[in-house]
Amino acid sequence: MAETTLLKAEERDKTGKSLARAIRKNGQIPCIIYGNKKEPLAASLNAIETLKLYNSGKMLSQLIDVETSKGEKFKAISKDVQLHPVKGNIIHVDLLRLGDDARISVEVSVSFISEENSPGLREGGVLNVSRYTVELDCPATNIPELVEVDLTGLEIGATVHLSDVKLPDGIVSAVTDRDITIASIAAPKSAEEIEALDAADAEAPEAAESSEGGEETESTKEENSDTSDPEEKE
Repeated sequence: MAETTLLKAEERDKTGKSLARAIRKNGQIPCIIYGNKKEPLAASLNAIETLKLYNSGKMLSQLIDVETSKGEKFKAISKDVQLHPVKGNIIHVDLLRLGDDARISVEVSVSFISEENSPGLREGGVLNVSRYTVELDCPATNIPELVEVDLTGLEIGATVHLSDVKLPDGIVSAVTDRDITIASIAAPKSAEEIEALDAADAEAPEAAESSEGGEETESTKEENSDTSDPEEKE
C-alpha cells in the first residue's frame, strides 16, 4: 500500500496576494486545508519538502501526515497543486483533510507484468496502452502504490479492461458509467506497412527543408523582435 509523508504546516490568520508573495520569498508555499466538516485553514508549507514530494510524482496520490504549528495532527491528500506559468515552481497547494473512514478518488499508475507469458506479444504483437493511470475509489488509508495488469495468456486482438484486473479488497473503479479500457494487443505491422511508414518519415525532412528560407512575414518579424521577459506580462 502507499506510503505516507510528513508535511509541517505553519498556520496563518491572514490571506491575500501580497502576503502570499511574502510567504514564497521566505521559502514557503501558501496552502489551504479544508474538508472533514471543519473550517478551512490557511497555512504555509516548506517549499523544499513540498517540491520533493511533487517531484516524486506521487503528490496527488500519496497520503500526507500533516502536523500544524499549533500541534494538530491529521491525514490529508493533495487536491490541487498550482504551478507558476513561467518558472514552473509550486505557488499554491490545496490539501483535503481526511477523516478516519474517508474514501477518496485517486489516480493510480498502471504496471504491466508477465509480458513474456503473452502468446500475442511472443508472436510479435504490439502492446497498445490506452491508460497509464486509472482512477480508483478507495479508503484514504489504503491507497495502492500501483495497479498490476497481468498479460498472461493474452492473444493478439485481446483487450484489457479495468474489470479484468483484480483490485485489493475495498477498492473499486471511480468511473461507474463505463468499463475503462487499459490496453490491447495489436497485430504486428506487415512489411508493406513498415516500408510505407519509413518512406513517409524520409519525405518529412525534405518537405520541411523546402519550406525554409522563404520571406520573413510581418508576424515572424514581430515574433523575432519581441524579446521581453514573459514574467513582465503577468
